Amino acid sequence: MEIKVDASELKREKGDVVKDLADFLKEKTSADVTTESKEVTVKGEGEAVSKKYVKVLLKKFLHKEKLKENYRVIMGEDDVLKVKERRLYEEEE
Repeated sequence: MEIKVDASELKREKGDVVKDLADFLKEKTSADVTTESKEVTVKGEGEAVSKKYVKVLLKKFLHKEKLKENYRVIMGEDDVLKVKERRLYEEEE
């Protein structure tokens, strides 16, 4: 099974967050994880590489890196998981 993660919006963060994400996914799933400019691909077999589990791992990564307030994980088109920046709605007074 192959799961793609669109992490293009994480590029705005300082440091190499996309590489850290790839390392985190490789450590947790022990699957083959590759990165292209803005996309992380997880290839593997069994329960360790289900969309649901990878989505949970993405949420854990965001929490660990203290990015949970600014980003969320959604299912994009073509079954690609996307790390999307949260919109902050200002309250009108």
